Amino acid sequence: MKSFIQYSPESDFPIENLPYGVFTSPNNIEKHIGVAIGELILDLNVISHLFDGPLLKSKQNVFKEEKLNAFMALTRPHWQEARATIQKLLDASNPTLQNDSDLRQRAFVKQSDAQMHVPAEIGDYTDFYSSLHHATNVGIMFRGKDNALFPNWKQLPVGYHGRSSSIVISGTPIARPYGQTLPVEGADPHFGPSRLMDFELEMAAFVGGPPTALGQRVTAKEAEDRIFGLVLMNDWSARDIQKWEYIPLGPFTAKNLGTTISPWIVTIEALRPYVVDNFPQDPTPFAYLRHDDKFNFDIKLEVDLKPENYPAATTICRSNYRFLYWTVKQQLAQQTVTGCNLRPGDLLGSGTISGEASDSFGSMLELSWKGTKPLRLLSGEERKFIQDGDTVILRGYCVNENGARIGFGKCEGKLLPAIPFDD
Repeated sequence: MKSFIQYSPESDFPIENLPYGVFTSPNNIEKHIGVAIGELILDLNVISHLFDGPLLKSKQNVFKEEKLNAFMALTRPHWQEARATIQKLLDASNPTLQNDSDLRQRAFVKQSDAQMHVPAEIGDYTDFYSSLHHATNVGIMFRGKDNALFPNWKQLPVGYHGRSSSIVISGTPIARPYGQTLPVEGADPHFGPSRLMDFELEMAAFVGGPPTALGQRVTAKEAEDRIFGLVLMNDWSARDIQKWEYIPLGPFTAKNLGTTISPWIVTIEALRPYVVDNFPQDPTPFAYLRHDDKFNFDIKLEVDLKPENYPAATTICRSNYRFLYWTVKQQLAQQTVTGCNLRPGDLLGSGTISGEASDSFGSMLELSWKGTKPLRLLSGEERKFIQDGDTVILRGYCVNENGARIGFGKCEGKLLPAIPFDD
């Protein structure tokens, strides 16, 4: 398949990808739903009348919304029909858009001219802890090698409910938070700016499908129709605040300071050519968590760190989505096993994604091994944790055996100094 829109072979957004996002442009301050193609955005609001298939002909209004929730609330066949329609319209052999100069002018916006927004109204956000290597590393640091994993870790996808109000789009700066810490064991706690700020390399799944009722469960075998697509996610973490506050109920203010996501939602349909074996699981999970099909993906992940006033970033991590022990189907099944209801636009974070090699660790906590092994940047500086002015950039992309490539764009955030606390 070839598009009449020109783009480089290295583009994250070929016609095989077509991720969804929400944007405004200089010519239109209203939020519109769009699809990335090359360096452009196809405005679905402008071409909503062209979704004339049997399922979407009566649902064209979903493309005129300011958020993706209404489209997400449809079914997987609706999503598949939308994707097929967009690919057909962008195909080089189709004159509908290609030869209509007026419609083309209104329908395409340069990405460089657009302002991206959080693509959905996120009602609820759950963050999981699904990377075996990450959980093992953290366990070794704080509890020792013999007690690295808690007994429940290989029995269920561990997670906690996060704060959806502080999920922000790529490019939004994050201020260093204030909080309570315990710098010296056995001494009194200290109140002030966090001194151990960290990134967490994650991906997150947007929930789709019609809302479920309270009491309705979704097993792992049934979960695929509920997973709309994936984004990159940096779940910023104040490690020193977290260490003091997390007992006995888990993360709280150390994680609610800000969570950055990439603007483009890559659909499961686009990711199918890059499916790989699921991570081997031992012991065998309970029945509600089992699914026999492959639902893991070879998504190459990179993290760059760029100091302020230095022109080049240093790649400090190369990891892969395939390192996750628990699949997103299993995460969703665990979310609903109690009968917890789902709403389109809910977000499920993967948890930090770390591999086995030391350069694949998905956080500064691991990369610097709790500050004992500082990283050296291209600037000559060293880092144990994130400093004020540092910009953290996450990237993700897939390449199959034929060289076909799709990507997620970038997930970028700059750490600002703490806002002074008024005593």
